[in-house]
Amino acid sequence: MAPDDDRQGLRRLIAEHLPRVLALLCLTGIVSGGVLALVGRDEAARVAWATTIVVTLIPLTWGVVRALLRADVGVDVIALLAMASALAVGEYLAGAVVALMLSGGNALEAYAARRARRDLTALLARAPRVAQRREGDRWIEVPVGELRRGDRVLVRRGDVVAVDGTVDGGSAVIDASAMTGESLPVTVPAGGSVRSGTANAGDPFELRATQRADDSSYAALVRLVREAEKERAPFVRMADRYAVWFLLVTVLLAGGSWLVSGDAVRAVAVLVVATPCPLILAAPIALIGGLSRAARAGIIIKGGSAIEQLGEARTVLLDKTGTLTIGEPGVREVIPVNGFDEAETLRLAASVDQLSAHVLAGGLVREALGRGLELAPPLAATETPGQGISGTIEGRRVSVGSAAFLAAEGCETDQAADRLIALDRAEGMARVMVGIDGRLAGVIVMADHLREDAAQMVAVLRERGVQVAMVTGDHESVAQEIAQRVGLDQVYAGRSPEGKLEVVAAMRAQERLRPVVMVGDGVNDAPALALADVGIAMGAAGSTISAETADCVITVDRVDRVAEAIRLGRRTLRIARQSVLWGIGLSVAAMGIAAAGYLPPVAGALLQEAIDVAVILNALRVLRG
Repeated sequence: MAPDDDRQGLRRLIAEHLPRVLALLCLTGIVSGGVLALVGRDEAARVAWATTIVVTLIPLTWGVVRALLRADVGVDVIALLAMASALAVGEYLAGAVVALMLSGGNALEAYAARRARRDLTALLARAPRVAQRREGDRWIEVPVGELRRGDRVLVRRGDVVAVDGTVDGGSAVIDASAMTGESLPVTVPAGGSVRSGTANAGDPFELRATQRADDSSYAALVRLVREAEKERAPFVRMADRYAVWFLLVTVLLAGGSWLVSGDAVRAVAVLVVATPCPLILAAPIALIGGLSRAARAGIIIKGGSAIEQLGEARTVLLDKTGTLTIGEPGVREVIPVNGFDEAETLRLAASVDQLSAHVLAGGLVREALGRGLELAPPLAATETPGQGISGTIEGRRVSVGSAAFLAAEGCETDQAADRLIALDRAEGMARVMVGIDGRLAGVIVMADHLREDAAQMVAVLRERGVQVAMVTGDHESVAQEIAQRVGLDQVYAGRSPEGKLEVVAAMRAQERLRPVVMVGDGVNDAPALALADVGIAMGAAGSTISAETADCVITVDRVDRVAEAIRLGRRTLRIARQSVLWGIGLSVAAMGIAAAGYLPPVAGALLQEAIDVAVILNALRVLRG
């Protein structure tokens, strides 16, 4: 290891353990002094307390000097003045209590931050480092970073899936709880998609990689977590501004009490009772706790600034496809004709569509399986890309596709069927024709499905006074239908990416509508996500660019997490402000009592200790449910 690495490692070790060591030394010094005082060794007790002050003053002074050189004035200056003045006037016990309070507060901050980041760092800790890749007829252990698209990977029981891919033969039982919050394992059939970061809860299976490991879902999530940990919140900077004013008030009150009374001990008492942890600790602890709570709900927020904006949000703009809707076409209606049975028409169509790569085929097959229909293997199948597919199912010739494709297949139609085909030609719906043995058997109407939790999400947001609108590139008729079903306030349809930008900019120009939150999942949403006060990306199935542009990424396939993100933002911001302001208020009240001569330094130090602990514990409430 290089000397620079040694020094960095030593600095990290000191930074991690110094708060606890100092707190332990302070506690030992105070207790030792107390025991000596009880046995009549008063001078030795004073030495023990004075030593406690000096031990704390040395690193504190160094830290304050470095901060002042950066023009960073904080409330550590008050602690420095309090301990130095207590040492100067002989109030050794009071100074030792301040030292314990400061070191104990720092140790508590380190503990609280570790606990608050636990859910975030757990994601990083789960990241797989190696994978089993097939090379020839052997499985070779390779670093995850070497996996490429098309590689066959063995996922053993209990392994975390290292790369996005599809199940290659057989089926897989997947535990997705860490990524989606779903408590029950799901069975993924052959050819089904599996996201990296999920775990194998069943027998070993083979995975065909569809992405490089660095481009997979879990790698993107890890990058988001690292960004979230690095960001510093504007509200913490606001707390720093409070600290400057609080320092001025403290110095003026301490100096004034000394001038009026002529008693330096009163000034020491004011400084002692004004040594606050709330400004240093409460806001960061609350905001880090908010990040942690959001991570548990499948919401990665990139720092406290986004939490603050979410907590004050007044407008939410929602994309349609992939956000309010699932983003995958599904069967809306099966219309049988010429005496054919609805279920049998769907079953035969889905059976032949098992071999089709068309975007509508997957939705048709899912619908049939969801109804419990047993699909048969197709024989002699032929497909015309983009038009349709034909095959023999249980001795019957089945054709599925457009009207032109069925006509080319020799499928007969009559006037009644033609009228059905022309019926209800609303934009945004697709019609799949099904022919059986040369006759039109039915029309399958397909459309994008509304998410089950969309209406509830909109209702919750409106109850909280948030205006909810939709901005989409889809047709006006489709957008209006969705808006009516979920209860939106406004609709902006037919908007290009530039048009979406114009809507976001117009709303941000109105102070009553800000902050504006934009929610989307596609590449075309990325500019609007970047322009909005807060951009939220539906990251479970969304594009990488939208996730990287956004301030917040929802990693589960649930749009109700938008309302949850805003609720968490409001709660976190409320508790952070509450903790800081109550801490300041209680400290100022105690300072007034001390300036009037009714609170000696030792009692003041103990009272401030109680204030600090209460305020920090209040900030930790963010971690609860």
